[in-house]
Amino acid sequence: MDMTPSFLADLLTRVAIIGRGLSAQSDRTPLADLCSALVAGRGEATSLALARTVLNRARALDRPAKRAFLADILNRFGPDETRLKAALAAVQENPTPAALRTLHAASEPASQELIRRLNRTPGGTADLVALRADLLSLLREAPELAPLDGDFRHLFTSWFNRGFLELRRIDWTTPAEILEKIIAYEAVHEIRGWDDLRRRVAAPDRRLYAFFHPALRHDPLIFVEVALTGEIPGTITGILAEDRPRLAPETATTAVFYSISNCQKGLRGISFGNFLIKQVVEELRRDFDTLTTFVTLSPVPGLRAWAEAEAGRDDSPLTPAQRALIPRLAEDEAARQDPALARLAARYLTGADAPGAGSRDPVARFHLGNGARLDRIHLTGDPSPRGLQSAWGVMVNYLYDLDSIERNHEAFATRGEVIASPAVHKLARAAK
Repeated sequence: MDMTPSFLADLLTRVAIIGRGLSAQSDRTPLADLCSALVAGRGEATSLALARTVLNRARALDRPAKRAFLADILNRFGPDETRLKAALAAVQENPTPAALRTLHAASEPASQELIRRLNRTPGGTADLVALRADLLSLLREAPELAPLDGDFRHLFTSWFNRGFLELRRIDWTTPAEILEKIIAYEAVHEIRGWDDLRRRVAAPDRRLYAFFHPALRHDPLIFVEVALTGEIPGTITGILAEDRPRLAPETATTAVFYSISNCQKGLRGISFGNFLIKQVVEELRRDFDTLTTFVTLSPVPGLRAWAEAEAGRDDSPLTPAQRALIPRLAEDEAARQDPALARLAARYLTGADAPGAGSRDPVARFHLGNGARLDRIHLTGDPSPRGLQSAWGVMVNYLYDLDSIERNHEAFATRGEVIASPAVHKLARAAK
């Protein structure tokens, strides 16, 4: 197919003309019927215009109507039963590799082809990511939609493969459109306006890197904020302080990943955060040969909810001292500096009560699954309201030792083993 600029311009012009013609009649046509017409196939320009009409109408639906539309898609766009039965019979008669491939193709639901065709229209990828975000928000009340989410997830895993992603450093020269999104998407430590953002991206001892996709050129998928320091930090206050002392980056020995934010709700469960950290490590090593330590300063988002739930259980394995401590932590600042809290956090993070089950904490699972080691636990690491609400201010370091990343990953992935420093294991043992 000729894809020269003049061809594309002509195609898009025809799409616009056809789209105007479709809009009047499609307003009266059930949305799922338009999807059927799209899957049935027409000319290229007509298909693109129809896909745009479907996405525009789907975006405008209220929550109940969107749930009904997605349920209709799930029910109407399954596998072709006649084709599937024929392929299955062929495999049972003669299970050759070719027959097995035919069976695999026949088992694919038509909903996946619908999603592919919707993706072809300009802006389709962004609309589909937004549609999956709506679908995810509906799953708790409509768990029967889970197979349709499986279709999205299957396709997004291919479309957002690491090979398609571009790593960019975000600095003060980055277009304002992207900088505004960085402020909005920051999910760990709120960016309090442009001055705060400038301290994070323009200071010589700070870095911010993001992954982008060709279909979402100006919308980051995930980003990580990095502080270059002379030691492993135990508190976020010193990293974010306005009046902190600046460090000449060429003298830094430690790169601290202090905030990782996923930007697209519709890409939840599509993993690229592990690639981000590893590629950023390579970027930093290339730029600064003095860096020897790569470590996070991470929140412990599930600690407080877990501890308070355990304290309310009659059969909880918590000690009497831990049960007595937990109610005090919300209001008593001195209690939040009690070493017993560090032992409680170690018990939670290492899964000490269920060896081999991994870690309960989502941030811990992410870093341990990437091959990091749970290295240190810090009390009063994050005294912000968010830090107190989630973990009474506790923060931790996960150490990325380049020589042991693969070994650590295998231990966690295959045996559920939490790799931690001797100091953390000692705290966990003392917590029992």
